[in-house]
Amino acid sequence: MGSRRVGVLTLSLVIVASLVSAAMCGVPRRPVDVQFGRNYVPTWAFDHIKYFNGGSEIQLHLDKYTGTGFQSKGSYLFGHFSMYIKMVPGDSAGTVTAFYLSSQTAEHDEIDFEFLGNRTGQPYILQTNVFTGGKGDREQRIYLWFDPTKEYHRYSVLWNLYQVVFFVDDVPIRVFKNCKDLGVKFPFDQPMKIYNSLWNADDWATRGGLEKTDWSKAPFIASYKGFHIDGCEASVEAKFCSTQGKRWWDQQEFRDLDALQWRRLRWVRQKFTIYNYCNDRKRYPTLPPECFRDRDI
Repeated sequence: MGSRRVGVLTLSLVIVASLVSAAMCGVPRRPVDVQFGRNYVPTWAFDHIKYFNGGSEIQLHLDKYTGTGFQSKGSYLFGHFSMYIKMVPGDSAGTVTAFYLSSQTAEHDEIDFEFLGNRTGQPYILQTNVFTGGKGDREQRIYLWFDPTKEYHRYSVLWNLYQVVFFVDDVPIRVFKNCKDLGVKFPFDQPMKIYNSLWNADDWATRGGLEKTDWSKAPFIASYKGFHIDGCEASVEAKFCSTQGKRWWDQQEFRDLDALQWRRLRWVRQKFTIYNYCNDRKRYPTLPPECFRDRDI
C-alpha cells in the first residue's frame, strides 16, 4: 500500500506541475525597470518633461502652448515593450496620453495605445489600433476596470511573427494575429521606434470633440516609469531580425494565447469593450477576415 500511495502522490504532483506549467504558458518575461535615459530621448518641448529619482520616473506636462513626448533610441523588429503610466488626474477632457510603436515610412506599421481623457468623474477610454502597410481603421475601445489616475499600471506590447498582443498589467486586452494567408498585411519587415506623448486633441478625443480642454486646469500631467525594452534592435533599413527564431518571444508558447489568456480576453470583451471595428457593420459591411482568427466575433 505504501508504494501505491507514493506512486499516486508522484502522479498527482506531475499532473499539478503540468497544470501549473500550462497556466504559465505564454506569459511574457517580467519587465526590467531601467532609467529613462537608457532607452529613450525627448522628442520635443524638452522643458515640459520633468525628471525624478535620478531619471527613473518622469512627468510629461501639457499646457495651452504645447504638449511633449519622447521616443526610443533604437528601432526594433519584434520584442516586448512596456511602460508604467499614471494618467492625467481630474478633468482630463481633450487630452490624449499615447504609447505606441511606429515605423518611419509612408506605408507605415503602427501599434497604438491611446488613452482618451474625460470630464471629472467619467472613466478614461483606452483606444487601441493597428496599422499595417499604412492601413489602420482597426479601432477598439474599452473602459478600464480600475482608475488609471490613482496609481501606476503596466501597459505592454508583445510582438512577434505570429501575433501582436496588447496587455494591461498581465491581462491581454487585444490580439492581432498574423493573417497574411488571408490577404491581411502583418507588421514583420518594418523596424519600429517606441513613442510616448501627451497632447491636446480636443477636436476628437472626448465625445467626438464635443468636450473641449479646460485650460484653467493646466498643466495636465502624466507620469511614467519602467522604460522596459526587450527587442531585436535593427537599422531602419533592415528587413529581418538577425536573431529571429532565437529569442524568448519567438518560442512556441508565445505563438498564441493560452487558455487562461483567452478567458481573460473574453472577459474584457464582454465586460469592458465599448467599440470594436469588427462589429461595426456600417463601416465594414463585409467582416474583415482577421476578426475571425482574432476571435472578435
